[in-house]
Amino acid sequence: MKNNKIRKTLIVIGILTVIFLLANIGINLWLKYKLPDYVKNNSDYKIAYKSLNVSVLTGNISATEISVNSKNPQNQNVIGLTGTLARLEVSRLGIYDALFNKRINTSDLQMINPDLNVVLAKPIDDRTGRKRSPFVFSNIEIENGNIRIFRHTKQKFIEVQDLKLKVENLQMTEESVESRLPVVFDKYDISGKNFYFRPDDIYGLTADIITTENGLMNIKNFKVTLLLSPAQAFRSNPARNALYDFKAREMDFKDVLLVKNRISLSNFSVSNPDLKVYTSPTARKNKKKFNYEVNLEDIVLDNAHVEILKSNGSRIFNARNMNINIHKFLMDEETSQGNIPFSYEKLALAGKDVNYATGSHMIAAADVSIRPEKADIRNFSVKSSGSGSTQANLSISHVAVALDYWEYKDSKLKLNAQSVLINNLRGTLNTTPSKDVKKAAYDWISFPLTLKKMQVISPHFTLTSQGRTTAYTNLNLKAQNIVMDAETAKAPVPFKARNYSLTVSSFSRRLNEFYSLSTGLMKLQPKNMVINNLVINPTVSRSQFIRMIPAEKDLYDIKVQQMTASGDWDLISADKHLYADAVTLTGMNANIFRSKVPKDDLTRKPMYTELLRKIKFPLEIKTLDVKNSVLVYEEDTKQSEGPGKLTFGNFNLNARNLNSAKPKGKSTKIPITVRCSFMNASPMNVRWTMDTASQNDEFSIAGNISDLPAARINAFIEPYLKARATGTIQDLVFNFQGNASGLNGTLNMKHQDLQVSLLKETGEKKKLLSAVVNVFVKSNSGVFPASVVVDDVKRNPTKSFFNLFWQGIQEGLKKTLIGANVENTEKTLRNTVKDTKATVEETKTSVKTKVENVKEKIKKDEEAPAKKEGLLNRIFKKKEEPK
Repeated sequence: MKNNKIRKTLIVIGILTVIFLLANIGINLWLKYKLPDYVKNNSDYKIAYKSLNVSVLTGNISATEISVNSKNPQNQNVIGLTGTLARLEVSRLGIYDALFNKRINTSDLQMINPDLNVVLAKPIDDRTGRKRSPFVFSNIEIENGNIRIFRHTKQKFIEVQDLKLKVENLQMTEESVESRLPVVFDKYDISGKNFYFRPDDIYGLTADIITTENGLMNIKNFKVTLLLSPAQAFRSNPARNALYDFKAREMDFKDVLLVKNRISLSNFSVSNPDLKVYTSPTARKNKKKFNYEVNLEDIVLDNAHVEILKSNGSRIFNARNMNINIHKFLMDEETSQGNIPFSYEKLALAGKDVNYATGSHMIAAADVSIRPEKADIRNFSVKSSGSGSTQANLSISHVAVALDYWEYKDSKLKLNAQSVLINNLRGTLNTTPSKDVKKAAYDWISFPLTLKKMQVISPHFTLTSQGRTTAYTNLNLKAQNIVMDAETAKAPVPFKARNYSLTVSSFSRRLNEFYSLSTGLMKLQPKNMVINNLVINPTVSRSQFIRMIPAEKDLYDIKVQQMTASGDWDLISADKHLYADAVTLTGMNANIFRSKVPKDDLTRKPMYTELLRKIKFPLEIKTLDVKNSVLVYEEDTKQSEGPGKLTFGNFNLNARNLNSAKPKGKSTKIPITVRCSFMNASPMNVRWTMDTASQNDEFSIAGNISDLPAARINAFIEPYLKARATGTIQDLVFNFQGNASGLNGTLNMKHQDLQVSLLKETGEKKKLLSAVVNVFVKSNSGVFPASVVVDDVKRNPTKSFFNLFWQGIQEGLKKTLIGANVENTEKTLRNTVKDTKATVEETKTSVKTKVENVKEKIKKDEEAPAKKEGLLNRIFKKKEEPK
């Protein structure tokens, strides 16, 4: 029973096998004898051949001396074919597609000596239905072919001569050109001559020879040519922001892989490339996505020439003899959105004669080398090429950078550098920042940026900003452990250095319209500073200064032989502070000039403690010393003949705990002592104390001046007070306490033979007035003079602290010398003179009256006899008339 079932099954299988074989034989016989008629009657092509062989068992087809022509060349809905083939081999033809879909679907296609013109069918939008290609080849092999492919518009698309091609899994349609890749395949072996490819209306790609050996493709004389002028191309494609013109003597690459939108290859090498990039600053933002993924394992450009130009042909960038190596190049939709539209793992480049035009500047370098571990630039220069807010004429002999790590990824620079050397920096830089300039944005930096060591060497460099010029001579800057992060980027100097050293043989800077600063040798370190020959001097004369200022103001002229400081300070970062152990000024010569000719400056003058409190950062100087110095104060008025002068020679000052009341828990009192020679003749000692924590600016100041010849102060009082003093001030002792409102205290003066002479405009002595003044002056104080009380001296808030101090001295002198205030003395003198003048006038009037009276009496006495004689004559004449 069981054997019968097996027998029946085998019989059925045998019958089915026979039927399948007979059907297959029948189909193959049909293909062999009926296919020509079927193709002739049912396809869009006229096909002729010399011989046709069909394998009955395999279904393989071969034909020789084939010619093909489109029946209707004007029909754009099907691919047009015209040409000949010496031999055609087709393997495993798809019978169903051939009979019912009119499509040649085969796994393998071999063409020997094809000479074909192919016109691609007109693409159909996906929304209306895609027309399927009449040819589907899994694998194709071409021997000695001449192929020309045209678009449906008859525009040449691809052409190649002497083509030898072997491709696996080939896909190519015009539809794929417009959407993804024009050619897609897995493996290839290709060679040919006079290659031409036109992907669009802008570019044409050509190559003289293409060969492939062991997977390595070699292309000679490859060119990407612009078919339109840059201006025309930008006008017709306004969304484009760049156009390319490229040629290379030789190109090599291998392991080409084209799958969907992905282009992948390795060992991409280009010899003598010449690249031109045209840019359009008016291009609209291109919203079209970059649909490809380009992976290049290694890129080598040897002896390249690169130019970047504007659409009008003016050059932006130029570099010759460029050698570029890029490892793991990637360009896709994400990277194309960045400032640099690709990413990479390693980059190395070297070039000569590099030039870059920014529009306002020309940047050039004779030699540039950048590698993953270092960068080296020779003969670097920046020069202004037009008007702008920044004018530069700079040159650097050598820039060397040693790198630990750097990359530009996701549109951000990440950098960790070992060292930077800028050698032989020379030239000038002039900047005029606009009022509308925004704070610098560092969104292109991936924080933190670190630099372990930097050195800048400059024989001469000049910087001008907003009209202020700074000049450096023999500058040598060394800095270590430099960091730029999100916090330091907020400061004016967007980085910090843990250690630095700056040496300059000379330094000069224009501070403002009135002053310039200069130094000799200057050495700056984080905790030490030495400055030699520090000079702050006026840039205008005194007469010019007086004409330029709207109100009275001091003019300074300061010279310091040496200034030293030690401590810890930072005045440029967000965390500003100044903590100094000691600051010393040696050999200072300071001249202060004030003219009373301009109108008074009626603005409020803060006390020194208030000024210290207003400093916004912590300040503490434990010791401030001024040694072996000279301080001169000069003042003139409209009436003075030259300025009056006060001189403090051999000036020595010591101030301790100079502070801004910011450090918490520390004393805010500032004790100051001064020792000097007043008018280069008399010892002067001052003890001055103030407290920055005192909101009403309390202070105390005490001291004395001894053995002062009064004649010494004539240099100050003669020019504009028209007064001269003689005698000796043996000792002047003062002790004042006060605040921002005023002061009080005591003054004691011991003097001998003190006399005052008032002078005429010619310099001669006014004898009478001088004698009257000296009547009120106590010329001798005695052996033990009593102190006088100085109280309720009000401060004028528009005047400085030293004006208040002088008011206290003046008040004490009044009480000491004349026992009353100067105003009463001057009033008495004026009244005395007035009374004297009145007495003289009254005397003159009285005398004149008496003289007139005498004259009148004499006149009357002389006229009396004549009148008497006339009267007698008239009497006697009348008596005689009757006769």
